Amino acid sequence: MRQLTQTEIQSLESQRCWAEDWNKIIVADDFSAANVRNTNFYGNIQIGSGVRLNDVKILKGSSKQSKPIIVSVLNEGGDGNIVLCPQLTSQLAWLMIHYTQVFDLVSKEEEIRLNQVFSGECATIIEDGAIIEGATKIVDSVIQSRKEVPTYIGPDVIMVKSVTAVGAEITDGAKVYESFVGEAVHLGKGFSSEASVFFANSYMDNGEACAALCGPFSCSHHKSTLLIGGQFSFYNAGSNTNQSNHAYKMGPIHWGTLERGAKTASGCHILWPAHIGVFSMVMGKITEHPCIQDLPFSYVIASHDKTYIIPGINLKTVGTWRDVNKWPKRDARNVLARRDIVDFAFPNPYIIQFVARGISLLNSLVAEQGEHVEEYEFEGCYIKRKSLIKGLEYYDLAFQLAGSAAPSEEWLDLCGMIVPRQDIEDLILDINDNILDSIESIERKLVEIHDCNAARLNVERDSIAYEEWLNMIREDAEREFQMGDVDESQLSDFLDKVK
Repeated sequence: MRQLTQTEIQSLESQRCWAEDWNKIIVADDFSAANVRNTNFYGNIQIGSGVRLNDVKILKGSSKQSKPIIVSVLNEGGDGNIVLCPQLTSQLAWLMIHYTQVFDLVSKEEEIRLNQVFSGECATIIEDGAIIEGATKIVDSVIQSRKEVPTYIGPDVIMVKSVTAVGAEITDGAKVYESFVGEAVHLGKGFSSEASVFFANSYMDNGEACAALCGPFSCSHHKSTLLIGGQFSFYNAGSNTNQSNHAYKMGPIHWGTLERGAKTASGCHILWPAHIGVFSMVMGKITEHPCIQDLPFSYVIASHDKTYIIPGINLKTVGTWRDVNKWPKRDARNVLARRDIVDFAFPNPYIIQFVARGISLLNSLVAEQGEHVEEYEFEGCYIKRKSLIKGLEYYDLAFQLAGSAAPSEEWLDLCGMIVPRQDIEDLILDINDNILDSIESIERKLVEIHDCNAARLNVERDSIAYEEWLNMIREDAEREFQMGDVDESQLSDFLDKVK
């Protein structure tokens, strides 16, 4: 990197560029002034190779002493738990939230990095190939990019104290404050983010997020949607979806989790804390704070003064089949920019452990509350007897589909990566013993763990159970057709794909 030459400064000024101090701008050795037009520079700016800047109103690196940007996700009112840094991945974010050793290590390494840039003063860093067009304001941010996988910052964007991964897209008036925008993540159409992180292939338009941990393929399209104080993964937010993290008026200290594959219907409101199981659908205003991760594939429906759980039913729906098949095809990340580890296997040991717990839970409800009751109570919610019996059947099918019994060890979902808990506990021990002493070494270890467990995730499905499952999906599609929701050609096209 080097400072601008006088000839380059003259060229930039002739192209309607202005700088508070041209000496505070450093550029790649092959910097081309021809790629920069109508842009205003304030403070310390670092520009990589092949960067294009056009019509950027404020591009600023402040002169204050730099410290790591630390945000508090999930518990908005709590101490910071994620360090926004260029090396951030979905797995590293998860680890920082759950283990202070990882948080401390990342904080220390990020502070060292910052003190090496501009002698400790804040700077905005724009890496190779990035394209910034029409942005309103970019302040104290790091825009990671590669020439082969450019990051795009578009019209009317405001970006303050934030970091992007390679290949991110922020455009059309999005407002991003103290947030991380990950690999192939899109924020647009006025979406607003504060103290939130978004990982591989998440897509956010129109709505807003605050203190949200959005794992891979988290999706929201609607103006009235708020994601707050929650952990989401492979998630689809219905219109006017929101959560409340002020449950007892003690401040925004409550939070919750929607496990991978969960959805919220239009108008859904969840009063945190709550924990919803994998591939479940939530509808209505949920105020009971249910902790029902052990009832996967459920419908959770608020009806008048009660909330009902219909366990297992979402296993047989068109939506679940579409989801598990579409996500691998929609991974838009370039092979050169894939640091988040994302496992698509379905089913997998993480899911099946909850299926096993669900069977045990439903059987225990019958044993404790009787075989002849009309409704069973659980976590402030209700399960109708007929739904309970069908739920046991669905969970039995899920077991057969996996072609295996319940896993003998506990598995975790590290924001996309499915892994045995013991492997992560061993990783933390290695950090305590200084065997792993850097972000890079942790990432290498995670890849090693993932590779060792890959064969355990992609088990061969039981062919008979798989065909039974597909028949359920076809029947669900036929029901939609009978309801008049789709025409015959759409039904035929879908049935051709269900194989």
